[in-house]
Amino acid sequence: MEQLSARLAGLSPSETLAMSQKSNELKARGIDVINLSVGEPDFNTPGHIKDAAKKAIDDNFSFYSPVPGYPDLRRAIVEKLKRENNLDYTADQIVVSNGAKQSVCNVLLSIVGPGDEVIVPAPYWVSYVEMVKLAEGTNVIVTAGIDQDFKITPAQLEAAITPRTKAFILCSPSNPTGSVYGKEELKGLAAVLAKYPNVIVVADEIYEHINYVGKHESIAQFEEIKDRVVVVNGVSKAYAMTGWRIGFIAAPLWIAGACNKLQGQYTSGPNSIAQKASVAAFSGDQSCVEEMRRAFLRRRDLIVKLCREIPGVKLNVPQGAFYIFPEVDGYYGKSVDGRMINNATDLAMYLLEAGHVATVGGAAFGAPECIRLSYATSDENIIEAVRRIKEALAKLN
Repeated sequence: MEQLSARLAGLSPSETLAMSQKSNELKARGIDVINLSVGEPDFNTPGHIKDAAKKAIDDNFSFYSPVPGYPDLRRAIVEKLKRENNLDYTADQIVVSNGAKQSVCNVLLSIVGPGDEVIVPAPYWVSYVEMVKLAEGTNVIVTAGIDQDFKITPAQLEAAITPRTKAFILCSPSNPTGSVYGKEELKGLAAVLAKYPNVIVVADEIYEHINYVGKHESIAQFEEIKDRVVVVNGVSKAYAMTGWRIGFIAAPLWIAGACNKLQGQYTSGPNSIAQKASVAAFSGDQSCVEEMRRAFLRRRDLIVKLCREIPGVKLNVPQGAFYIFPEVDGYYGKSVDGRMINNATDLAMYLLEAGHVATVGGAAFGAPECIRLSYATSDENIIEAVRRIKEALAKLN
């Protein structure tokens, strides 16, 4: 008899990974599917980073690495935070993990327990709420719709805080919306948080460099709350290194120590070769980051322009990351050939099966009126994908 733990039974599978898998299954059957479901740069890892990895292999970095990461990588991260963000950390406040996903999970498992509340602005990245469940915490969802550019206000944040609030998760630039909190907006949130000294801020900044509004602003810059902000970042998005699986936290010492202890028991230190490659990413030539950012900006402008030509699709202009998150609920209740579209999941499945474009329904992100499209693909794919989507939607009545 199969008996899974209650912990696993309460967990939802990742809808982004599920849609990507369905897309790959159709491709395997010879169907030409354009995959806009996965949040992954389509660029190759820059040459100088790959060279550092090759050198690390030749130099025999093939042994266990220290649990929180190699000292030179942690120093490179400290220097990056000072150089790019004007944030002061020491190497022992840095813990390197197997991707920023593990970094977030480490923090939540370290600080959240039964009865603790975690404030999660919606739309949210699919894994946040599941990680809170794993930690046996309670999700407190604060919703910000397209009319407020998917960004919560200080008043909304304050209204959600209770004596049981343990953490607040902030993702800027945002997955899935591409929204970016500016300095004044962050200052307003920080002013609220300053009143509640028991609330830890988990600042997911993995899309930091894919930013179309100028300088990235970190909520860790505000002195009144810095001692309880955990900055989460990594190499996946900025350096096109998703498969290398390197993320990190910069945290108060007590949280860094807790994550080190936790990681020591269930994964140990991250991949040795990937760490050496990441030293080159943070310390080497940064022109590759800007080249990719410019390409993403061009693609954003293209997909926004094309999607605005589709009737019944409401769209804001994302200021970062590589997603658009259009409101599409005007199509719910419509049908074609006896196939009824009741919600975003139905619509995403229809677009995949009838239009051969993979997207992700918004329910998984806490926004059932939307779908997410990633434009981390070629201009040609974007043009063709939107053409197919427009054609498929036009058949619904």
